[in-house]
Amino acid sequence: MRQFGEPPPPPTFFERLKAGLAKSAGTLGLDVLVKKKLDDVSVAELEEALIRADLGVKTAREISQKIAAERYDENISTYDLRQVLSAEITRVLAPVEKPLVVDAQRRPFVILVAGVNGTGKTTTIGKLAVKLKRGGHKVLMAAGDTFRAAAIEQLQVWGERAGAEVFARAPGSDAAGLSFDALAKARQTGADVVLIDTAGRLQNKAGLMAELQKIARVLKKQDPDAPHAVLLILDATTGQNAVTQVEAFSAAVPLTGLIMTKLDGSAKGGILVALAARFGLPVHFVGVGEREDDLQSFSAEAFAKALTGSA
Repeated sequence: MRQFGEPPPPPTFFERLKAGLAKSAGTLGLDVLVKKKLDDVSVAELEEALIRADLGVKTAREISQKIAAERYDENISTYDLRQVLSAEITRVLAPVEKPLVVDAQRRPFVILVAGVNGTGKTTTIGKLAVKLKRGGHKVLMAAGDTFRAAAIEQLQVWGERAGAEVFARAPGSDAAGLSFDALAKARQTGADVVLIDTAGRLQNKAGLMAELQKIARVLKKQDPDAPHAVLLILDATTGQNAVTQVEAFSAAVPLTGLIMTKLDGSAKGGILVALAARFGLPVHFVGVGEREDDLQSFSAEAFAKALTGSA
């Protein structure tokens, strides 16, 4: 029990996730949808609400029709609708709830991290380094975003926080060559994991996508299986644009997982449901802020509850 005058405990990650997705939950407008009975009109309104929340047309239709099939012409309260909707979203998300696993047989384990400008990519790499270090791994971070001096400096700050070595060169250096040498350095120093940052390339820039492919090819000269993981960082606030990003990056390199950032305050959190239904790529982490612990392993059930306001 908290003593009088004692400050309240900091909010849990779920509480921060729920607060962050409050705008998305508000977009659903479930209180308005509820009638005495679930009829054609209210089902159509539910489908429209799910589309507004960025779940995607196909997913919104499937979920609303499934709820209609089970509860049509029945009395349904706001509470009941939230619970049913949460269960349906959990069902869609459950197959992509997969942790990021570092294969000890592949050492150093190479993780290539990609994403467009502004997704929080470099910060996310730093947070991953902290988590990996806490898990007992020796980490080397490669500052492959050579276009931005700020990205190199940012990674060096995170390296100090995490107690991880940062391999960097002057801005403008060849990113593929840097990645190759970083892997060689990791072998020499006995690092377990190599985290490679890349430029915040726009998905419609063919030259930058070609460079990402070049980095992957160059790494294979040392390890035919590298990179062992290719993670795409997505910004929740971009909504449906995230779909085109996944398509474009998948065409350039074989993605193995997703990380969704900036869920704090976004009204477009439902995009993660659309991505899960369409691509089936593992979702390893979600982020709700700038602090180290604001990046947490993805939980389908917790996300669905926060998105629907059912908990």
